[in-house]
Amino acid sequence: MQRASAIFLQAVVILIGIGALAFLIWEPQAEGVNAHATGFAEIYLDDPFLAYGYVASLSFFAALYQAFKVLGYAGHGTIFSAAAMKALRTLKRCALAMIGFVAGGEILILLQPSDDRAGGVVMGLLIAFSALTMAAIATILERNLQTALDAAAETQARPGTHISASAT
Repeated sequence: MQRASAIFLQAVVILIGIGALAFLIWEPQAEGVNAHATGFAEIYLDDPFLAYGYVASLSFFAALYQAFKVLGYAGHGTIFSAAAMKALRTLKRCALAMIGFVAGGEILILLQPSDDRAGGVVMGLLIAFSALTMAAIATILERNLQTALDAAAETQARPGTHISASAT
């Protein structure tokens, strides 16, 4: 991957993180149970579902950080490394944690007495599907990277095999 492409994608990841953080700060004041609340404690601390959402968002931000790291490895040409493999594995685990948090949130939504559950359920399903897609892509990339690392290790382990500097 070209360095400029990696930097552009890292900037996109940063913008996604800033947008998500802005949404997490702004949304509780604009809609739902806290729409007419006035104080900080009344807006952010009196709603247990909101606190659950903030805790669940930590896995999202951790996944963004791991994606940023993977793009950095790609930009520096060190994507075929153990560090990149670890970042992909962590990204996959963050995506799976997001799915778990969404499932817990869906259960909380369905257990609450309400006549307007559809919006929350659909948003949760969209987030879960996105996280599932992210986990699947990270798994595929991790397997391909592991195959390449194993092939490189096997090539270097063979006696009489020499890789010249011009071939790499």
